[in-house]
Amino acid sequence: MKAIAFAGWSGAGKTTLIERLIPALRAKGLTVSTIKHAHHDVDLDQPGKDSWRHRQAGAGEVLVATGKRWALLHENQGPEVPLAELLARLSPVDLVLIEGFKGSPWPKIEVYRAANGKPPIYPNDPDVVAIAADVPLPDAGRPVAALDNAEAVADLVRRFAKPV
Repeated sequence: MKAIAFAGWSGAGKTTLIERLIPALRAKGLTVSTIKHAHHDVDLDQPGKDSWRHRQAGAGEVLVATGKRWALLHENQGPEVPLAELLARLSPVDLVLIEGFKGSPWPKIEVYRAANGKPPIYPNDPDVVAIAADVPLPDAGRPVAALDNAEAVADLVRRFAKPV
């Protein structure tokens, strides 16, 4: 199993790019999973539902299962779980696409959109191994693919993903 992260400022297009990459990578015969980092409190449960009530009563984990999918909700009692530990919890696949975890020491493809008006991350982050951008970056010192070219970015993913 290999993984690569996608980092960039809010509004750069990380989610849209990953959404386009998944089918491009699957078309090459690869299995793909994702990990998404959120900066806010996310709750996949709905207040009043049985699983929500179990968590409210103090269950440390609640597994919700249907005929189509299952989800494990785990309550953290301490600091945020490190990325390496989250990766270890996934079922084996060919590639894991990680969205966020900008500060992690993991190979990253920066998603850069000039219209955001934010500075690029790559000059100050040695873990940025490639860039998907909406403008040319001739002095980037690393491979740059067009943000709207999912096939070119998929090639960068396959080239730079690191074994877990």
